[in-house]
Amino acid sequence: PPGWAPDVAAARAYAAQRPGTVSFAVRTERRAWGHRPTRGVPAASTLKAMLLVAYLRRPEVRRRALTRRDRSLLAPMIRRSDNVAATRVRDVLGPRLARFARRAGVRRFEPHPVWGLSRVDAAGLATFMLDVDRLTPRRHRPYAMNLLSTIVPRQRWGIARATPHSWRLYFKGGWGSGTGRVDHQVALLTRRDERLSLAITTTDNGSHAAGKRTLRGVAKRLLRGL
Repeated sequence: PPGWAPDVAAARAYAAQRPGTVSFAVRTERRAWGHRPTRGVPAASTLKAMLLVAYLRRPEVRRRALTRRDRSLLAPMIRRSDNVAATRVRDVLGPRLARFARRAGVRRFEPHPVWGLSRVDAAGLATFMLDVDRLTPRRHRPYAMNLLSTIVPRQRWGIARATPHSWRLYFKGGWGSGTGRVDHQVALLTRRDERLSLAITTTDNGSHAAGKRTLRGVAKRLLRGL
């Protein structure tokens, strides 16, 4: 947005008062900001946004209509963060996931046999989310973006509580086993022809509740002035 910049100083000051360790990255079409943006963390369920787009880009999928089987995997994986569906999608993709990560600008992606332990960083996640719609084949773009905008209500915390009402939010969270060890969120915000992406990663929060508060507090300060 013209003349806007995230309040990085306020977000860093808030993060310093919170338990655990916080990293974040913000991207617009022309600029990038961050705090420890290249700190590697386990991806947890933020990886599911990448799994979604990589699956839809498969040559055997991108040119045809989605089947009932496709939708039975992708919708639960994104909207309610179903882990079994994510494992099946990962198994279908195999090494194509790592190739897609490089294509999407997630430069320090490190795959792991346990997909939630794959390594990512805030900078790579923000780069991916800024282009998440453009990376998705045109035929399947409305479906993918609808999933990312209709996360079930019980998982709409953090960034979802800090986004101004005039902006459209597409996002995905990741919270490991719900212990607070990892709590992350990635998002694309759009308003007409304006767009920005945001990735916040947190580790060792002490509890999932604390992690959610940190995500909301950091997002609120970064998005101030939109």
